[in-house]
Amino acid sequence: MFPPAQDIEEQLIQRVRDGEGEVFYELIRPYEWRVWAATFAILRNEVDAEDAAQEAVLKALQHIRQFRGEAKFSTWLIQIAVNEARMLRRKVHAHVMEPVPGSDCGEATFAPREFADWREIPSEALARKEVRETLAEALGSLGQIYREVFVLRDMQQLSIAETSRALGISTSSVKTRLLRARLMLRDLLAPGLGGARSG
Repeated sequence: MFPPAQDIEEQLIQRVRDGEGEVFYELIRPYEWRVWAATFAILRNEVDAEDAAQEAVLKALQHIRQFRGEAKFSTWLIQIAVNEARMLRRKVHAHVMEPVPGSDCGEATFAPREFADWREIPSEALARKEVRETLAEALGSLGQIYREVFVLRDMQQLSIAETSRALGISTSSVKTRLLRARLMLRDLLAPGLGGARSG
């Protein structure tokens, strides 16, 4: 019988702490896409996202002794990635006015369109390439605060608490932003995915 994945992960973390640096890549391999997706959700540029993801991985290696295990390793890693992406965004867009961190500016202004018959987007539809591209385009049109929450919670399957920790916001803000992100995406995607009433 194989040991649980979490036990293997803990062993790998300990080995890295004991000086086996080469083991680190085995440790992070399952999370590489998630790290990149988190940075891309913030930066919306593949090259910048790759740079931020690489920097996050290096920082995680440098600071592995600071990982205390209060959260999952993947959450800790994604939190580093989010911070790296935000720092890079500030550096690249220093001339652009950014909203005050923690302020939920604009959150109260969104009103979803009403659909006579809204159904959940079928999971088979989401598997199709053209639908994924449409979703990526729709995600790109969301405000930063909504896109971050949606990617971490709904695409990367982090829990509400993990998303809250990774983004440094309250769980109530995660819930509010996630609901609004889903509603906005519904409005953008429903006509093309059979969400609006037909016939």
